[in-house]
Amino acid sequence: MKKKTHTTVVILVFLAVALGCNLPGNLAPPTATTMYERVTDSPLLSDPVTTQQPNPLAQAGSSQGTVTSTLPPQVQAGTATAAEVVFEVGREITIPYLRSLEISGSQITFEEELPNTFFYQQHLVSYISEGNKIYGLLTIPNAEAPETGFKAIVFNHGYLPPTAYQTTERYVAYVNYLARNSFVVFKIDYRGHGKSEGEPTGSYFSPGYTIDTIAALKSLQTLDFVDPQGIGMWGHSMAGNLVLRAMLIEPDIQAGVIWAGAVYSYDDLVAYGIDDDTFRPVATLEGSNQPRRSQQIYDVYGRPDSRNDYWQAVSLTENINFLSRPLQLHHAQDDPVVTIRYSEDLAAELLANGKEYEFYIYEAGGHNLFSPYFDQAMLRTVRFFQDEL
Repeated sequence: MKKKTHTTVVILVFLAVALGCNLPGNLAPPTATTMYERVTDSPLLSDPVTTQQPNPLAQAGSSQGTVTSTLPPQVQAGTATAAEVVFEVGREITIPYLRSLEISGSQITFEEELPNTFFYQQHLVSYISEGNKIYGLLTIPNAEAPETGFKAIVFNHGYLPPTAYQTTERYVAYVNYLARNSFVVFKIDYRGHGKSEGEPTGSYFSPGYTIDTIAALKSLQTLDFVDPQGIGMWGHSMAGNLVLRAMLIEPDIQAGVIWAGAVYSYDDLVAYGIDDDTFRPVATLEGSNQPRRSQQIYDVYGRPDSRNDYWQAVSLTENINFLSRPLQLHHAQDDPVVTIRYSEDLAAELLANGKEYEFYIYEAGGHNLFSPYFDQAMLRTVRFFQDEL
């Protein structure tokens, strides 16, 4: 990692103290720190210290937009061996199962050229994920690509009512900030959103959006102007769950940034909930009388409890050992939708497990980190991707 030399007014609070994290007596705590922000006139970066992790082996993906499983045949058939635990309901969101999948993307189809800016081109494009045609907004810098290709970011939006979602609306300032800094940005429309095919299944109790975002990464890798080993992921709110889950199962994600993310241990969902009055359950949207997938899972395994084998297999923090790339977290103390406790708990797990991360806490800014916190958070996001991709 490049050494950051910027400074700002911060209070350094070690998570092991601030969050009461207990470590084994013979294990010295890593030196990652939490940054409590006081916004000043100059939105400069602070200099958090992070722990280093070895690079994982990159794996090449195919270009067919398919998902196959590498679980042993007897496990795929639903019969457990002595070393395997098979869950008849909800297996599709367990981390071991997702890690067994071979997720591929496809060639990217350029559907429509959108108005360009001075800094970048904009295109409406599509790719294939699990047989679904998924649309998205792709920005390309107006500059000559480096020899190895542009660095790229798969941009994952938070919850928006799928029936009201439109590709070119919402998150405009976020995409613009990243695109102006010479990243290829791919803001994807999850299945069932906008013109994308498939059902809008949500993130917490379905693997669909996770597969869509990994398929987007694999599809970006087919473009000759993109560095295939220089792709990161950005996610907001619901997509915090999506980005971290994707990073546990896909080694080609070089770095992740999460703003105001939620639901990592699943115990946290029970403890904190989410206060979003725009949320509409999938069953309500479809007019179906079938119970939602979450209720089907609750009926079999009970509410999330990490002492339960099934919820251990689903929990992202219980499987945090699979995280091998750096993560950056941002959260405002006054977030009215997703409590900052989600990020505090995740940061404590990252610290306890010696993972490389940065955690920025803002005294205000709400769920979307509005001005004056927005520019500072975006600057940190850009610098992080510049350093890590």
